[in-house]
Amino acid sequence: MKTFTYTIKDELGIHARPAGMLAKTAKALDSEITITKGDKTVGAAKLMALMGLGVKCGDTITVTVNGGDEDAAEKTMKEFLETNL
Repeated sequence: MKTFTYTIKDELGIHARPAGMLAKTAKALDSEITITKGDKTVGAAKLMALMGLGVKCGDTITVTVNGGDEDAAEKTMKEFLETNL
């Protein structure tokens, strides 16, 4: 299991467009990916759950990657977040 934190830099936070792209990216990976904000944890491949976290600019999320391609999935998720959020 791999875990890392990321602070959201997008001024709108995780809104519809990047949430959809994030869910699509997570679905394409073999590992299970979860995102945690505060005491809520959701599957990264679930669009409505992601939006339900209410992540705003400046919030820090924790991303957990668990599965067969952990190293590659962790790298992919970090690159996605840095590029889009």
